[in-house]
Amino acid sequence: MKAIQYKTLLVTLMIALLSTSCSDDDSNNMMNNNAPDFSGTYVQQDQMGRPAINTVFVSSENKDNFNTTVPSMMEASFQSAFQTKLMALNPGYTTNALGLDAATFTTVLATDVLNVSTTGTTTFFDGTNVLTGRALTDDVIDVELLLIFGGPDGTANGGLTSDNVNANDKPFLTSFPYLASPW
Repeated sequence: MKAIQYKTLLVTLMIALLSTSCSDDDSNNMMNNNAPDFSGTYVQQDQMGRPAINTVFVSSENKDNFNTTVPSMMEASFQSAFQTKLMALNPGYTTNALGLDAATFTTVLATDVLNVSTTGTTTFFDGTNVLTGRALTDDVIDVELLLIFGGPDGTANGGLTSDNVNANDKPFLTSFPYLASPW
């Protein structure tokens, strides 16, 4: 059985490799043109303002709908389903470290945008400032786990409040583009 599965996988990979073509023609590169082409109709395809919210709280049958819903319509469309999912994930949820009950917290989550403070600290959550932006070093998954499972003081369900990945695998750059170089 496993041999058949491996052979099927190998054949599939071979077909994919053979049917993929590459070209050294970079004449379609925007750097070679005077300006980017903004003609046509553009359609939103994805929504990921806060990492993992879409992944965890949106059911597979609603992914396309969520991804194309404008933020102003998200609360009305998804808050109730998010609250149901939150309570399924953590039946003991009362409030979180921000003092938000389930309805209030899922209202915040359902509108999946990244808020940005233009005058204060930029951080996802540093214990004082909350959702005022996102620094590259912010551990957003730990923050989200803490707010879902950590309870009112952040100490409940200790095994569920961290992914135990405490830093990027490579240091971030100190100048633009700031992202770490790829491996």
